[in-house]
Amino acid sequence: MLSPHRLLVMAQTVSRKQIKEETFKMGKTFDFCGWATKNDIRCSDGLTIRKDAFKSQNGEVVPLVFRHQHDSMDNVLGHAVLENRDEGVYMYGYFNDSKEGKAAKERVKHGDITQLSIYANQLQKRNQDVMHGMIREVSLVLAGANPGAKIEHVSLEHSDGSYEDLEDEFVFYPGLALEHADEEPEEEKEEEEVEHEDADFDPDKIYGSLNDEQKALFYFMVNKVKGGEDAEHEDQDDESLSQEDGFNPKKVYDSLNEEQLELLHFMLGEALEDGAQHEDDYSDYLEDGEEYDEDYADYLEEEDEDDESLEHEGGYEMKNNIFEQYGAAPANSRKGTLTAEQSAEIFHDAMSNKRSLKDSFVAHAGDYGIDNIEYLFPEAKSLDNPPSWIKRDTGWVSTVMNGVHHTPFSRIKSMHANITEDEARAKGYIKGNQKTEEVFPLLKRTTEPQMIYKKQKMDRDDIIDITDFDVVAWIKAEMRLMLDEEIARAILIGDGRSAASDDKIKEDRIRPIWKDDELYVVNAVVEVAPTDDEDAKAAKFIRKAIKARKFYKGAGNPTLFTTEDLLTDMLLLTDLNGRDLYDSVEKLATKLRVSKIVTVPVMEGQSRSVTIEGVAHARDLAGLIVNLQDYNVGADKGGAISMFEDFDIDFNQEKYLIETKISGAMVTPYGAMALEFEEVAG
Repeated sequence: MLSPHRLLVMAQTVSRKQIKEETFKMGKTFDFCGWATKNDIRCSDGLTIRKDAFKSQNGEVVPLVFRHQHDSMDNVLGHAVLENRDEGVYMYGYFNDSKEGKAAKERVKHGDITQLSIYANQLQKRNQDVMHGMIREVSLVLAGANPGAKIEHVSLEHSDGSYEDLEDEFVFYPGLALEHADEEPEEEKEEEEVEHEDADFDPDKIYGSLNDEQKALFYFMVNKVKGGEDAEHEDQDDESLSQEDGFNPKKVYDSLNEEQLELLHFMLGEALEDGAQHEDDYSDYLEDGEEYDEDYADYLEEEDEDDESLEHEGGYEMKNNIFEQYGAAPANSRKGTLTAEQSAEIFHDAMSNKRSLKDSFVAHAGDYGIDNIEYLFPEAKSLDNPPSWIKRDTGWVSTVMNGVHHTPFSRIKSMHANITEDEARAKGYIKGNQKTEEVFPLLKRTTEPQMIYKKQKMDRDDIIDITDFDVVAWIKAEMRLMLDEEIARAILIGDGRSAASDDKIKEDRIRPIWKDDELYVVNAVVEVAPTDDEDAKAAKFIRKAIKARKFYKGAGNPTLFTTEDLLTDMLLLTDLNGRDLYDSVEKLATKLRVSKIVTVPVMEGQSRSVTIEGVAHARDLAGLIVNLQDYNVGADKGGAISMFEDFDIDFNQEKYLIETKISGAMVTPYGAMALEFEEVAG
């Protein structure tokens, strides 16, 4: 695999000035331009590139690749000229004439690829701010980390060979900005000389400048990358490798000058690309048979990363100096490695079976002396801490619990006198007739409380072992949530359990509004035909709710509790022109003469059978209209919601109990309306 550094060296074999001059002579404009990166924008990985972080590279030429792929020269699609601006680094892209370059040009031309990204190293950071670095290449990517790194303009080539920019921008010739006269500026001459020096890369001369410790470091690193067979060094007592004598790989690595580092990166790149079978190609650099063992294998992380680097696509990838965090090498440490043949087998398995490299490595791990290698993989990180609840929508619960009337006593007696009958009317008197007394019935009922509870337990060992969050507080929150939901459900429609169940909340203790006596709840039946669709049912519901409103005697403006499906059907009603009849929930509530509409998930699919004059009628609950101030919930001093904890010493368990002893009932005659669908023959 070719490193980013090697791609850069190869791209700079021809000097920047030559590239600019040739481009100018050909009269060729850039193929596209845009922002390689923008300043002061927080990227997806949390880093922010600051102004002039890459100022030193203004006018430089770097390779143009696809998705930071450095494993083949075919991935070099052309080059990019960088221009430092106040907003960031602008780039002018030029595709080469390779098959890949032409294909990329067409995709950019047609707008299939619009994002740019950079690869940079030698980063200097201040917290999460990148203050300085060196851009090594610009990439075309499908999605980048920097939101502002995008292609802005694409140049079109006409049949006559001329170019036109889509936005009528100026034609950019890289050489024009630097050449103001026939005489070349001094600064550019110096730059050209430096470039030619870089091109005259003399490995023999550079290798001869290494001292013994530096050569030892080269041997070890190249041997490690090549993955050859382990071999003992000829001189295990070589003082240059003795930790006791102060040999420090990091210190030796830092002592290398720029040319020596370039030679090291070149050798590492070739070793990684060609494998152990090409060892003879480097006889000038490696003495025959002289291979070091892997006493320092812990210090090699990447093939040629001499500093922090960032690969700016979909997030930054920061890599440290290979010796940065370890210091001196441990003595007499030996670790297993994979040979080039074994590595090739793993790669072949991954490609042929279309699975990840990790899966292929695990599949072959037992063959190479590493059993249960999955133990070494990092643990999965939890996104929800504490775990989130999978539950029904409980927003309606607080509406019910906060809306009911509360009393500090649990035994409730309701007493009413019905003076609506004719017997209670005032009468006219005729002389000579006997006056009669009015007659009206007295009505009363008494509601007793019932205990409602929820119990939970946990082993104390588990409580101690769970350190990521407070599991006890988490459990208690769940217990209170479920208790409130059960009480609110019992108040509106009942708990739904069979009358034979020991866990049932008795309906004469907490009286559900839906099933309460007709003295307290008006039953409004919405008759629907078997052929009626959702729109017809919704329209009939609205009509019935408005017409039956005259029977409602509750306090103030009530609330409609209904299902999400019925609310949706009502909002979807349209007039003959297709316009919405009610374009908001508020307007629908105004039409229905209620203060608000609350959807209750537990009301979905609720039905009951009502016997009238010996005939059973099946009815489906559609909605409840009630002001919950007319519903009383009573609890004595000791019956309020309370949480208890106890420790079972025999079983080493913590036990938790939340309970309340309450009663609940409507206390206002005709204080609620229950609207139900009943299917009738057409």
